[in-house]
Amino acid sequence: MAAQGLIHGPLGETCLHLCVDMQRLFAPGGPWAVPWAQKVMPAIEELASRHPMQTLFTRFIPAARPGEGPGMWAQYYRRWADVTLAKIDAELVELMPSLARFVPPARVLDKHVYSPWTEGHLDGILNGSGINTLVITGGETDVCVLATVLGAVDRGFRVVLVMDAICSSADQTHDALMELYRSRFSEQIEAVTVEEVLDGWQYVNLEGLS
Repeated sequence: MAAQGLIHGPLGETCLHLCVDMQRLFAPGGPWAVPWAQKVMPAIEELASRHPMQTLFTRFIPAARPGEGPGMWAQYYRRWADVTLAKIDAELVELMPSLARFVPPARVLDKHVYSPWTEGHLDGILNGSGINTLVITGGETDVCVLATVLGAVDRGFRVVLVMDAICSSADQTHDALMELYRSRFSEQIEAVTVEEVLDGWQYVNLEGLS
């Protein structure tokens, strides 16, 4: 999928970099390793370093014990019993070290499902903040990034998806999702490169989110 550029104009003070689940869980050697997470890390680091006060990192927090969770999540954590909090090193839920250094001023939002919207905490942060644009990075393209993007579209946010700063453990579904965004969401999702974001987002917010 070719980059579209910032078709709705430059980015500014109403923009937030939302980085999805770049945690040690998904780093090389982690229980849910995403092989090319390290490939996109430099782009994410550069974006976070330019706009740390306007960056929010999400973290996926597994269930405490095997079989816990509502509905089918209980089955999910029977299947993935070894990745529950009772079984793993607690450090694995932390951000990858090269991103953790931006917190603070960057903020962290924990969630227990794929979407950061379901539990209401992200809405609580953004409501009344003046933010109307989300620059989305992180992983995985076809799971938590997908849930993040669709929730943002439904809420009317301008969605800027940074193609060279998202990753998946499955190339086929990553590519399929990128084509879906281009063919079905071209009015609501701008597919860009990190260079286009950096060039088009010059404003630096000195106060950050409240």
